[in-house]
Amino acid sequence: MGIDIADELANRGADVTLVCGPSGILNKNGKVKRINVTSSDEMFIATTEAFKTADAAILAAAVADYKPKEVSNIKIKKKTDDMKIDLVKTQDILAALGKVKNNKQVLVGFALETNNELENAKEKLIRKNLDFIVLNSLQHPGAGFKHATNQITILHKDNKVQDFELKSKVEVAKDIVNTLAEKWR
Repeated sequence: MGIDIADELANRGADVTLVCGPSGILNKNGKVKRINVTSSDEMFIATTEAFKTADAAILAAAVADYKPKEVSNIKIKKKTDDMKIDLVKTQDILAALGKVKNNKQVLVGFALETNNELENAKEKLIRKNLDFIVLNSLQHPGAGFKHATNQITILHKDNKVQDFELKSKVEVAKDIVNTLAEKWR
């Protein structure tokens, strides 16, 4: 989804920096400046740096909320039937950007919800100081991960709610970019 959004923005003439986690999908628009990262820490650093000079940021990545406390550089051999891994919270990139954004910047987040979708997305919108949030629901067939299609709802900080039908992710990207463009009209 993030790659399609970056391509759509670049197609419309925006200067786009895409911070992208591990993916075999390439951008179709060669004007997208792509920064590939492999960890949540790398994504945090690259995203917060890029945001300093950005007019807008759309954070579509599904970054894990937790990571292993310790990472081994060597294979961990089987010794027992069970193993415990201590986890620590990852840095919340969206919340960090929401704390530093200025009144000229637009910040957009995504919410993947499985229950109480609208309530949870609205709470995230407010808590993280977003201008709008794109709600993905796993309740809709053909939406979310592992599909070429998606069905979204956009919630705005002024309580406006827009529901969209199931469509290709390329078309969903256009809907999101159209919504972003309205912020400067």
